[in-house]
Amino acid sequence: MNIETQTPTTEDFSAMLDEVFGKDERFDGKVVTGTIIAIDKESATIDIGLKAEGRISLKEFAGPGQDAELAVGDKVDIFVERIENATGEAILSREKARREESWTLLERSYEKEERVNGIIFGRVKGGFTVDLSGAVAFLPGSQVDVRPIRDVTPLMNITQPFQILKMDRKRGNIVVSRRAILEETRAEQRAELITTLVDGQVVDGIVKNITDYGAFIDLGGIDGLLHVTDISWKRINHPSEILNIGDTIKVQIIRLNPDTQRISLGMKQLHEDPWSTVDQRFPLNSKLKGRITNITDYGAFVELEEGIEGLVHVSEMSWVKKNVHPGKIVSTSQEVEVMVLEIDPDKRRISLGLKQCLNNPWESFAEKFPVGSEIEGEIKNITEFGMFIGLDGGDVDGMVHLSDLNWNKSGEAALAEYKKGTMTKAVILDIDVEKERISLGIKQLTSDPMTNVDGLKKGGTVTCTVINVTENGLDVTLGDGDQAMEAFIRRADLSRDRSEQRPERFSVGDKVDAMVTSFEKKSRKVGLSIKALEIAEEKEAVKQYGSSDSGASLGDILGAAIAANKEEKEDK
Repeated sequence: MNIETQTPTTEDFSAMLDEVFGKDERFDGKVVTGTIIAIDKESATIDIGLKAEGRISLKEFAGPGQDAELAVGDKVDIFVERIENATGEAILSREKARREESWTLLERSYEKEERVNGIIFGRVKGGFTVDLSGAVAFLPGSQVDVRPIRDVTPLMNITQPFQILKMDRKRGNIVVSRRAILEETRAEQRAELITTLVDGQVVDGIVKNITDYGAFIDLGGIDGLLHVTDISWKRINHPSEILNIGDTIKVQIIRLNPDTQRISLGMKQLHEDPWSTVDQRFPLNSKLKGRITNITDYGAFVELEEGIEGLVHVSEMSWVKKNVHPGKIVSTSQEVEVMVLEIDPDKRRISLGLKQCLNNPWESFAEKFPVGSEIEGEIKNITEFGMFIGLDGGDVDGMVHLSDLNWNKSGEAALAEYKKGTMTKAVILDIDVEKERISLGIKQLTSDPMTNVDGLKKGGTVTCTVINVTENGLDVTLGDGDQAMEAFIRRADLSRDRSEQRPERFSVGDKVDAMVTSFEKKSRKVGLSIKALEIAEEKEAVKQYGSSDSGASLGDILGAAIAANKEEKEDK
């Protein structure tokens, strides 16, 4: 009897399994509980039932930085990727099982905003990786601590709490924060600590951070601000000049606001205010030694002692250097001698003088060259109102005003004759040491021509020299040489006879007599008239030699007067 046998197909085998175990008992893609039946150096053999076994690396049973702790017979949850591979073994994964379980628990914690435990086990770009019981999360660098940490090594491979910031199971993304846990803890500590602090209390703190405007001090769970102006009584440009991050310092609580938890701290308040007795230690007009600490456009600050600075205004820096930047006179850190000019303790200001400790060149010049002295110097500058002459080797300058350049010429005309850089002589007219002014005169090198011309008074007779003939009259000079002064005779004043009032009758170089009809010494204006002189002479002749009523003609009278005048001159 032949019995026919038929080899079952894959579909038949699958149906047989479904018949024995039911479709719901298929293990692919599920987490099942298996039993460890063997352990070697690298892997553990797991029995998941159905006479199916698989091998899993021991590394999958160990946490980051830890060794696997397994024993034969232990029950473990395993993720079944495939029931059987080409060699007949089940493809299993402990990591995926842990991950699946972990994701479920993490989602529950995320919804409840609960903390989760994890282990930092690796570094990646921008942060670190954290093992959350099988699920891998990203820890950004900014979320590691409340302040930057240079070395994270002590925080790695240890179990610690984290806060889940966001997670996406489909993409497999989880972002956690350690900083949020610390801030929450510190907030509780701050609230408790601030109740123990009071204004004026002196406490120890650690310099946590330094900025341009001050430093933040950790008082043991709460931060206070130490402003740069409260670090020291002396001037400091930046807190880093005195403080370093990590320094332990004593500070005083200046202001405390429990509501906002803001604390203002001070260091200088732990020491006596040096300004409280400054007027006793630095009397007015006393001379002191100090160090230049800062230079500005308007002066330089000098440190007299720690915490005490005074200002040397630019106007008090040099007797002779005017309108120059203070940096061209002194330099930072330079030791200088200064005089105390003014003190205002309330405003914490001291006015100092640098030039007062040096010889006053204006006083020295006044002692050496009294008013009336004749000096010589180089023309340093020419302005619209005069010129400046360097005196006594150039230490001081004197000014010649336009009105003191020439007796006869206008100031503008006289100024045009001088050039910068040339030497000239002058007379000292006045010295004002307080105002630092020296008045000079050049015309005073010679006497005033007005005082040297004979007959130069109203009604007097002067002899003139014609220097120019114009249509309107004659330009003439009075006196001789450098002492000559100029005047003008109008056409109508050239003769009493209208027919003789012709300027062309005269030539350059002619000597003529004229009467002074006006004389203003202040404005140096002289009015001359030949006509007035002729009329005056006629009246005098008539008075001395008779009148027309006596029968003598006017010509006879004038002739006699002229003859008498001639004889008088010959006798002389």
